[in-house]
Amino acid sequence: MTTPAKPARALGLCSGGLDSTLAALVLRKQGISVECVTFETPFFSAANARRAANITGIPLTVNNITDEYVAMLRNPHCGYGQNMNPCLDCHALMFRKAAEIMRERGFDFLFSGEVVGQRPMSQTKPSLRYVEKNSGCDGDILRPLSAKLLPETAAEKTGLVDRAQLLDIAGRSRKRQIKLAEDFGLTEYPAPAGGCLLTDEGFSKRLRDLFAHQESCSGNELNLLRYGRHFRLKGRAKLIVGRDQTDNDKLLRHHDPKADMVIRLKKFPGPIALVPGGASKDVITLAASICAGYSRAPAFTPVEAVVTSAGSNEIIRVLGLPPSDVRKFLI
Repeated sequence: MTTPAKPARALGLCSGGLDSTLAALVLRKQGISVECVTFETPFFSAANARRAANITGIPLTVNNITDEYVAMLRNPHCGYGQNMNPCLDCHALMFRKAAEIMRERGFDFLFSGEVVGQRPMSQTKPSLRYVEKNSGCDGDILRPLSAKLLPETAAEKTGLVDRAQLLDIAGRSRKRQIKLAEDFGLTEYPAPAGGCLLTDEGFSKRLRDLFAHQESCSGNELNLLRYGRHFRLKGRAKLIVGRDQTDNDKLLRHHDPKADMVIRLKKFPGPIALVPGGASKDVITLAASICAGYSRAPAFTPVEAVVTSAGSNEIIRVLGLPPSDVRKFLI
């Protein structure tokens, strides 16, 4: 192994989980200058990565890639996992975006916290190889936690990284990672759990429905999939009904006041109902009736609902429909 003339600079993909944090620390221990990048969309956030950066002091770049991600998500080359999770093409896209930063800012190579055999779809040796080939990063992606089980990368061959100090972790057990965290004095890290909404069955159903009815969708429309009960009423007409105050607040936060219709009951406590993009009068009447059915208004009693659209209000009278009668509309 030749000695590099100057310390190597490495850019890591960081989820904020234990593995990606450890990968960065393993390289930093060698004297390599490490920074991290994380990507966010309405399907996953950068919150854990930001926490990890605060704990380790490793510089972090956060990039929102929603538009490119949605384009990939509509037709992933390798298809989906159990739900709407396009894991292989997701990773390939992220490494492709990271490679752009690597080249722009003069990093020597990329790294990640992936562990061979930890996840059956995205972390097998063939899967890791697919990501390398389809991200344009062939030979530039180092996986420090499993490096000794994988072919040498360019950074190892040229002496930028000492392969002897890398690891050979494999499988789903996290005992070695936990011990390594103790050695580094790392005590704060999230539990191993999927943070991607695309692995959730209910969210995936709503997303499939949205894609089926719209050729394009905004970030707000994607964020709205996370909250409330969703109903497909007629064609493109959709209704979202809050389940609690948190849902109500989120629906108002993410709605488009210029295009969406908001429904509230005038005199009785109840949910916020949202009709993205608006709808015809008969559909709005149906939406208000469903909203009333989830409220505290007395059964079989006409109530007044306030429909707000583009800053103007209209009051309509409706009879609440019980939830059992509108299940056929649920997404």
